Amino acid sequence: MKNGFTLAELLAALAVLGIVLAIAVPNYSEFAVRSRRTEARVALVETMQQQERYYTRHNSYAAFSADAPQPPFRWWTGPSAARSAYEMVAAPCQGLALSECVELRAIPGSPNVDPLFVDARCGALYLRSDGSRGAEGEGKECWP
Repeated sequence: MKNGFTLAELLAALAVLGIVLAIAVPNYSEFAVRSRRTEARVALVETMQQQERYYTRHNSYAAFSADAPQPPFRWWTGPSAARSAYEMVAAPCQGLALSECVELRAIPGSPNVDPLFVDARCGALYLRSDGSRGAEGEGKECWP
């Protein structure tokens, strides 16, 4: 009696491993995107709170982006710019002055953050000082 595995046993083990990987990898990828999206929503809310405090002192909101010389607020959503999936920008709401309304946008996968990150379901997220929020995409999980 010889110790070892037959070719059929090895192929069966590889088939099972392939099935497990085919199920696990897409689930993990979706989990990673959802957690990054949550991180972006939290950063938008925190930055809007900072914008409201800024407004009480200056009677206007502050526009900012990563390209500004000294942005008044953090423009990335994660622990650092290099480890963030979204870049935040602030601009006046469409048709209104910055003293009336500000729109914060979290843009996924820009060159200033992780350029490989893609959120195909939701795209860019936004939060406005009038309380409205949404996303470019149509997923219900973009802003639950």
